Amino acid sequence: MTTSTSAPDLYTIPVRTIHGETTTLAPYKGQVLLIVNVASQCGFTKQYEDLESLYRAHKDRGFVVLGFPCNQFGQQEPGTEEEILAFCQSRYDVTFPMFAKIDVNGENAHPLYRHLTSARRGLLGTAGIKWNFTKFLVDPSGVVVKRYAPTVSPRDIDTDVLALLT
Repeated sequence: MTTSTSAPDLYTIPVRTIHGETTTLAPYKGQVLLIVNVASQCGFTKQYEDLESLYRAHKDRGFVVLGFPCNQFGQQEPGTEEEILAFCQSRYDVTFPMFAKIDVNGENAHPLYRHLTSARRGLLGTAGIKWNFTKFLVDPSGVVVKRYAPTVSPRDIDTDVLALLT
């Protein structure tokens, strides 16, 4: 008997919304997810615009972007959750779900990121996240199907998203 570890684990991992509520990713079960560690003072911060465009283009078909602020790379996300949300909404009109600030690497890495990085390794098989705006694409059954480097524009992910939505 074999058991699947990727789908159930992903949807049961506790996460905290940017508004401070504890939840899981269960409300997103059956949707295509793009999970991204974000930061508001990063050279890649302008990707918020393309993430939001991608989200708006496909949200009615079962696609969602999930933003997880992280301050582990060059202290590029120093603000509070309230400041982060205000920045995202006022600067980039972000409407996709945002979550509380987390660590993505190290002994305090959030369990969600431990799951993601064990499911999809990075360059040369490394597990660790190298920088802000690393992206993970998850299919509707909860399988992490692809990992994208921070340099990959959300616009270049559109084809992969569409393939999972059809």
